[in-house]
Amino acid sequence: MTVNIVSFSSAMAAPGELEKEDLKFGFIKLTDMAPLAIAYEKGFFEDEGLYVTLEAQANWKVLLDGVIGGQLDGAHMLAGQPLGATIGFGTKADIITAFSMDLNGNAITVSNDIWEQMKPNIPIKDGKPVHPISASALKPVVDKYKNEGKPFNMGMVFPVSTHNYELRYWLAAGGIHPGYYAPHKGDTSGMIDAEAKLSVTPPPQMPSTMEAGTIYGYCVGEPWNQQAVFMGIGVPVITDYEIWKNNPEKVFGVSQAWADANPNTHIAVVKALIRAAQWLDANNNGNRPEAVKILSQSNYVGADYDVIANSMTGTFEYEKGDKRDVPDFNTFFRHNATYPYYSDAVWYLSQMRRWGQIAEPKSDAWFMEMAKKVYRPDIYAIAAKELIAEGKVDAKDFPDFATETGYKAPQTEFIDNIVYDGTKPNDYLKQFPIGLKADDVIK
Repeated sequence: MTVNIVSFSSAMAAPGELEKEDLKFGFIKLTDMAPLAIAYEKGFFEDEGLYVTLEAQANWKVLLDGVIGGQLDGAHMLAGQPLGATIGFGTKADIITAFSMDLNGNAITVSNDIWEQMKPNIPIKDGKPVHPISASALKPVVDKYKNEGKPFNMGMVFPVSTHNYELRYWLAAGGIHPGYYAPHKGDTSGMIDAEAKLSVTPPPQMPSTMEAGTIYGYCVGEPWNQQAVFMGIGVPVITDYEIWKNNPEKVFGVSQAWADANPNTHIAVVKALIRAAQWLDANNNGNRPEAVKILSQSNYVGADYDVIANSMTGTFEYEKGDKRDVPDFNTFFRHNATYPYYSDAVWYLSQMRRWGQIAEPKSDAWFMEMAKKVYRPDIYAIAAKELIAEGKVDAKDFPDFATETGYKAPQTEFIDNIVYDGTKPNDYLKQFPIGLKADDVIK
């Protein structure tokens, strides 16, 4: 019998050597793609020996398909996309993330007409609406449409998007049922028993779709809420910061196969992205005006400087002229924003279960197993430790890697005051008046 012996160096890159230097990353034209743009523009990719091309994608499905098919080496993704793909909701593929791109950054906007109907139900102080605004203020409007036999249509960006879950969370907390999915029955509309019907609209098309009257409101990332204010066609009623303070938003995703083939390159990419995130939050957001100028370029977000700056520089405008300080609306590095917590993954999975995308009951152990399969803080820690050793970042700005479990302490700052403990997802689901729990299955 002949045994073929292959040396380490010929089979794969030597320790620390990049397996691949020329990379193409995808993104959607949203403010929170900023870490990719900054890593490119400030030379952080090049510092790691990487030559990166950034390419805007038409929508989230095209982007995901590009990563799965290998046309893209990685991409700016919805936090739910790697999880949804891994569990097989929609496209089945093994996708992982070792880097969380940001916290917060979304809002829910309604048309001017819906806003005028909501206003009588909203408390006023010093002539301005009291925030946060509960969806209970929208419920009489939705009930009116229901009684008239009209569907109440709203938009979100993708079935496994943060925006879908945030919009559903806000509606349900105000007593409005956003509907169930039933993939086991071939129903992926998400509209079973829905009082508000949620459908997919690509982010840049949200304002025009609402202006046309196809939808009455939407949940999307910036700058497409502020765009509605500038166009005079709608009013952002609540930010996701007010729905769930410091919620995780986008991630950087790669296929498991790509990560396996390019471990050193993957670490180098995460290092560059960590530095970009740090730059974005440095000096109390002092670099944000420069970041806004970069993002306003047509090859990145392509919206007007003033529209992007309206939220990116620490303020947020609700009703026209009602601009308020929200310093953490876009957070890229503070509060360990870049760390891929298992508990973040479990929250998204819990919402997939709550609304029927996960059709059957699952044990707490299953939720944790899926979180660990997709979210990779071990890769993140290698990248961060290298940066610390190189003197480019400070250890105090990161979790204590020796003791970090990947699970945040129980979180309390939700609009409905329900406590979330990532180690007990089924107990968490039991607390909601609206939504699947325990052994519930859509028949």
